[in-house]
Amino acid sequence: MQITGNHQMARIVRHNDESVREGYIRNGGKEVKLFTSALKAFQCNNRIVMAQRKHLDDFLRGRIIGRLECGRTQLEVSEELGIAQSVISRLWQRFQDDGNVSRCYSTGRPRITTPNEDRYLAVTAKRNRRSTASELSRQLSSATGTTVSRQIVYRRLGHIGLYARRPVRCVPLTATHCRLRLAWSREHALWTPQQ
Repeated sequence: MQITGNHQMARIVRHNDESVREGYIRNGGKEVKLFTSALKAFQCNNRIVMAQRKHLDDFLRGRIIGRLECGRTQLEVSEELGIAQSVISRLWQRFQDDGNVSRCYSTGRPRITTPNEDRYLAVTAKRNRRSTASELSRQLSSATGTTVSRQIVYRRLGHIGLYARRPVRCVPLTATHCRLRLAWSREHALWTPQQ
């Protein structure tokens, strides 16, 4: 018996370990008996498929959720699509938690502040341009309960283009300074670039 493309979704239920002359696979609801050559081919094909970890695409995730919402069990869906039940269980749990089944592409440490808190920091900083990062951090903590460091506030404001600027206090010129500068400029007014 040859295993066609439709039987690739089947899985081995039991087989004779001593001689591996015959084995049984479950395909849909039926057990199908396989003999030596077909059983070995099935085992080899399944090892290759199981060794390659592939991410589920969005279409397949939608199919899984649709079947589960129609009342099928996780075991039935896993056997039907040839996907491990643990994968389907995790996908269903994530869908029930936040209604989303797409993959989260994230690397590194999760952000402490949410986008709403970042917006709150930006609005607060723009309202009071003289407030320091430490003050903004305290305001955020009292408003949302999220405790962040001064450095995080500084970084979040930097992302939207708000940087710390210290106003430079100019030394006021005295009357003597003004007179001396005017005299110097009149003296050098007719000079050429070569001089």
